[in-house]
Amino acid sequence: MTEKRLSPQEEVDRIAEGADELISPEELLSKIEKGRSEKRPLRIKYGADPSAPDIHLGHAVSLFKLKQLQDLGHHIIFLIGDFTGMIGDPSGRSRTRPPLSREEVEKNAETYRAQVSKILDVERTEVAYNSEWCSKLNFEDVIRLCSSTTVARMLERDDFLLRYQNEVSISLHEFLYPIAQGYDSVCLKADMEIGGTDQKFNFLLARQMQRDHGQEPQIILTVPLLVGTDGEQKMSKSQGNYICITESAVDIFGKVMSIPDSAMETYYRLASRLSDAEVNKILAEVESGKLHPMEAKKRLARAITALYAGEEGARRGEEEFARIFQSGKDPSEMALMHVDAPPPPKAGRGGRMWIVELVCSVGFAESKGKARRLVEQGAVSLDGERISDADAQVDISRERVLRVGKRRFARVVARE
Repeated sequence: MTEKRLSPQEEVDRIAEGADELISPEELLSKIEKGRSEKRPLRIKYGADPSAPDIHLGHAVSLFKLKQLQDLGHHIIFLIGDFTGMIGDPSGRSRTRPPLSREEVEKNAETYRAQVSKILDVERTEVAYNSEWCSKLNFEDVIRLCSSTTVARMLERDDFLLRYQNEVSISLHEFLYPIAQGYDSVCLKADMEIGGTDQKFNFLLARQMQRDHGQEPQIILTVPLLVGTDGEQKMSKSQGNYICITESAVDIFGKVMSIPDSAMETYYRLASRLSDAEVNKILAEVESGKLHPMEAKKRLARAITALYAGEEGARRGEEEFARIFQSGKDPSEMALMHVDAPPPPKAGRGGRMWIVELVCSVGFAESKGKARRLVEQGAVSLDGERISDADAQVDISRERVLRVGKRRFARVVARE
């Protein structure tokens, strides 16, 4: 439902709320006024690289800003970088990101539409793929596009400059990523692009490329980066510190509860959708000692979980958190996994296997090396008994409860 019509200046002020930077308010005002005179909504671009198939709370900061613009009547373009995903976005990276195969890109891209629907009205959202135009470029076209910038300007990027100064390799193909991203804006005739603060360089280059193609440059709106559950690095699939919006209510609630207290204000302001007045009141109560930080974090977890799993999901998530972490019980629901368990050498009988192989077989570790480290760190237990010997053989001839870390549980039994 479209919001009540605002004046152009009121609309600029509304759009600027919560933004880290808006380049520039004056240009945005001009675009809005021009769009209204032409009865044309602004074309708002948001790009997502399908380097991982899950949208997390960090992405949601931008998506909720897009929802606000959609409610103001503007046209949202959700661009999936199926072509640039094969280059790999170097933004914020200390090393070259491994490129994805075409098969990986296509598989990851398939899941985006369903996930975006949790925030945006997908019926009013254009989904585009940049392979549509990037795959048609020949080498002459690429050379021409590269003339829009210089090596010196590329090295102005913090991540490139830091790697250059530290003599960490920068592959030439990484320079092509921001150029391709800028070309996306040209092809889409974007009026505005939204993304995290780490995308500012790419957005600025897009403005220059639009000028080179005789277009009016896009407005840049950057939003703050949400830190991950570690409270230190930005939320990222590659860092493993993320909370996906499609996870179960139990997992979302539990992961929010795991963030350090120092990150609580950031999560309240960027991920909860509570008003500034509500957040200020909660934080003031914590500061004064009127509200315990644990209760404040529970309120935060309820608010975030309800956004993606509903009020009932938030209630269920809180109950399970209390059951597992406060009462020390197993989850009320756990998947039953039948495991192929050939006996280890000299094990003596069937239904036994190495604990490392068990952890890998249920998908709780990507490799035997990772599983071995989890065991040695004391993160693995069977029926509540911690296993710290990575060479241990365990009996799963009967149903057992496997726990890895704080939140991963499964009922396991040897396949007959």
